Amino acid sequence: MKELFIADLANFENQVITGFFAVSSRYDRSKRDGARYFALILTDRTGQMEARMWETADAGDFTSGDVVKVRGQVCRYKEFLQLNVEKIRRANPGEFDLGDYVPRTERDVDELWSDLNGYVESFTDPYLKALLRSFLDDPETAAGLREAPAAKSMHHAWIGGLLEHIVSLLGLADLAAKHYGVHRDLLLTGVVLHDIGKLQELRWGTSFEYTVQGQLLGHIVIGIGLIERKIAAIPGFPPELRMLVEHLVLSHHGKYEFGSPKLPMIPEAVLLHYLDDIDAKMQTVRSEFARHTTAGRAPAELTDWVRSLERPLLNTAPFLALNGQTNTDQDQKEEPKEEAANGVIPAED
Repeated sequence: MKELFIADLANFENQVITGFFAVSSRYDRSKRDGARYFALILTDRTGQMEARMWETADAGDFTSGDVVKVRGQVCRYKEFLQLNVEKIRRANPGEFDLGDYVPRTERDVDELWSDLNGYVESFTDPYLKALLRSFLDDPETAAGLREAPAAKSMHHAWIGGLLEHIVSLLGLADLAAKHYGVHRDLLLTGVVLHDIGKLQELRWGTSFEYTVQGQLLGHIVIGIGLIERKIAAIPGFPPELRMLVEHLVLSHHGKYEFGSPKLPMIPEAVLLHYLDDIDAKMQTVRSEFARHTTAGRAPAELTDWVRSLERPLLNTAPFLALNGQTNTDQDQKEEPKEEAANGVIPAED
């Protein structure tokens, strides 16, 4: 059983540690004198950390994707924690449990799956319900949906991340459909299917990578193909409804420059795009705060520049607490479990 995790290393600054980690990436580089060194990113299910091995003569054979045993000193470089590796070797099969090295959702997958199926069962449109059931009742698709990350490295980039993202969006979309009076079942169908192509675009193990199909076609094109095959097997599926479902998937990135083949041109597509964007951005915010803390930085300080958001971020809760204030709104409505039961993931995990 793994005892030392990336999230623990801030407690061992300037100390030598020994532990098992997965190698997310390895780059062989040269120092000014021509000597070789390794630039590594080590990961486990709690996060990642940069590492350097300056003397590589005694390094064991290992590559990206391997789980390795490492001895090194936890230090700080340019305000970030880093591991200076002294010894490294590939771990033997009996020395690790793969589940410790793959980031995964903190939500209960069975509960998320039940929430997803509950929304589908609430549909009143028989064709849209049949379409989604054809995906969810397919064993291969179901297994993929319970495991797949939502992205390689951006939002919800962990095992179960796609399912977590879908269920979070379903809760938001259900509320938005009632508020704006749009076609609820159509909008929720778009939520479930907008990223369905990622089941074939991505592969996952100790790291997340794009498949050849994913590189050449992308998840939008793949998703349209999957949807068309499922609809073809449903007798009498209205062609107008098929067109609207496919438009939701084709337009959910919102802009041509974001890889969207079409712009959203129906109310449900406009809502899907913005809700998808909000959920992805808020998860990025939460992940950046967690990464900031894991790197040994004070939670009440601004994070470093977040490339995907083009700005640094400030976590208001610890910032207010540091200044003797609390989030009174949160204190007064301390009922996050009710929100989760309705399919909306609370802002704070």
